[in-house]
Amino acid sequence: MRQETFRVVVAGGGSGGHVYPTIAVIEALKKRCVELGAPFEVIRVGPRDGYEPLFADCGVTLSPIVAGKVRRYASLANFVDIPKFFIGFLHALFKLYLLMPDVIFSKGGTGALPVVVAGWFYRIPIAIHESDAKPGLTNLFSARFARRVFVSFTSAAVYFNPQKTQVTGTPIREGLLVGRTAKEPTKETLGFDSQSPLTLILGGSQGSQRINQFILEGIAALIKETQVFHQTGAANLPEVARLSRAALIDESFQNRYKAVGYFEKDLSLALAAADLVVSRAGSNTIAEVASFGIPMILIPLADAANDHQKINAYEFAKGGGAVVIEEANLFEGIFLGQLKAILGNQELRAKMSVAAREFFLPNAAEKIAEELLRLAI
Repeated sequence: MRQETFRVVVAGGGSGGHVYPTIAVIEALKKRCVELGAPFEVIRVGPRDGYEPLFADCGVTLSPIVAGKVRRYASLANFVDIPKFFIGFLHALFKLYLLMPDVIFSKGGTGALPVVVAGWFYRIPIAIHESDAKPGLTNLFSARFARRVFVSFTSAAVYFNPQKTQVTGTPIREGLLVGRTAKEPTKETLGFDSQSPLTLILGGSQGSQRINQFILEGIAALIKETQVFHQTGAANLPEVARLSRAALIDESFQNRYKAVGYFEKDLSLALAAADLVVSRAGSNTIAEVASFGIPMILIPLADAANDHQKINAYEFAKGGGAVVIEEANLFEGIFLGQLKAILGNQELRAKMSVAAREFFLPNAAEKIAEELLRLAI
């Protein structure tokens, strides 16, 4: 039984796709350490990015550093962010010297690379996780300093040293994996008709203005085919609510549409109730929806860094769990045609559901937590 405190530094953030899998790994680590009777401490080293309350909920404190963004392309912002990286590196050197953790886990994203390089300087074991089918620049650099590399997509493994790379899937928060409810009663709980199909629209943690606009423009036709539960992004909710009320003049149709800014606690309910999900193609969203076995229509963000959303979407769709509509082809006729084809064909939905579940790799967080413990020994 380990008596000294097992100390972990986590790095990376800037988006829900980096933050939520990190929290899932922290949850798994905490659970395993309790089983082992080992005192446990997690500190997040990185810039302030607004996700501090989520980490605080699972007992993680922030040790802030300066950080800049790593870019593949020429930009005037590089003149500011490149110096920020070196300042952040020195900052991370100081913070890690004081903390001297047993292991560092990096999810990539804003502020991760200075922590990884500083950790390598001190010979602290480092592990990273890459969620996308094509790795981002931060993780490609970080892999040179890491002892273990975990990936969500099998196709991403070819970018890293095979001797230290493992396909684990995406870590999913425990709250999305346990206590799931049946579809029909969950629809009623959310205020929908239990016998009518329900389409869940997801725009990511901040919502998608392009998807919001598209849904509102075609809401009258869409609502005739399916009930809609629309996650708009908190900042977009007032405008979407106003426009949807104006578009749905028939009050009976208004009961078939509900909008919410952000699923902070009840995403599991929304997914349990959904017959179809329409979403961007962030890797974390794909994994969460796939774990429920829900067919998807993926609309990848056209200007996503490294075109990673389009690559994610087509890689996932290869297995049959989704259809992809690129933004350039996002027209009402094409969209409604795909939606009707899926919702109107029970056999097709069943096949897509099986394909989605086969893509999802369970216990990713637990596998990563075990490897982090091994690295720390």
